[in-house]
Order: sequence, then C-alpha cells, then structure tokens
Amino acid sequence: MAKPTPSIDAWLMEAKAHESAPLCGMYLTHNGTVRQSAKAKVRYGEENTKEVTGMIFSYDEAKVNAVIRDAYKLDGIYYIRVWLNEGALKMGDDIMYVLIGGDIRPRVVDALNYLVGRIKNECVVETELYA
Repeated sequence: MAKPTPSIDAWLMEAKAHESAPLCGMYLTHNGTVRQSAKAKVRYGEENTKEVTGMIFSYDEAKVNAVIRDAYKLDGIYYIRVWLNEGALKMGDDIMYVLIGGDIRPRVVDALNYLVGRIKNECVVETELYA
C-alpha cells in the first residue's frame, strides 16, 4: 500500500531552520510520479508499448542511505532529504520526493541529478503494470 506523501512546504521550512541553512543558497526539489508512458517508450523509443496503469515499487533502504551519504560528499552540498513510496501505485501517484540544498545552483543541480540517478539505478525496483 502506498505511503502518505510528505509536504514539500514543510520540508523547506525545516531545511531553512536547519543548522546548514546559512551555507545554502539554493534548495531544489524533485517529485517523481507514475506516468502513463512506459519507460521503454520514453527512454528507449520503443513505440509498441502498452500504456502504464500503475507500478509496483520497492527500495533497499540501506542502499538509499549509502547513496545519500555519498551525495553529502559532493562539493557544496549541505542538506538532503529523501522520501520513497512503496507498494502498489497507480498512475499519478508519487514515487519519490527529494530535497537537496547547497551553496550554488550548478552544484545543487548536478547533485540532484546524481542523487536521483543513483537512487533510480541502484536502489529501487519498479515493475510497471499495463492495461
């Protein structure tokens, strides 16, 4: 069963009250959702795919925590918060929220891409469900 989604507004308020806030000149968020187009279609151009109706989603918490620790080692990154859903998700449901804070825009943008990419490639299992 899907988990309740957090509030990004509340996350931002907490981040700005955190001891790292004076070091952060930018916060960037990511909200991944279940989309109708199959991964094979949007990533690999396979046109003969069925529409997605949902997804079974799971993750390895220890691997996620290790990736977060690695992301903190990136230059200029001082704040990270990650939430991952789990279970049977339907189209439009939230898969993941990520909030990352750092000193300057290029570092925060690169770190978000790094963090989300590693989570998606190393820590999660997504099984798309089709019509």
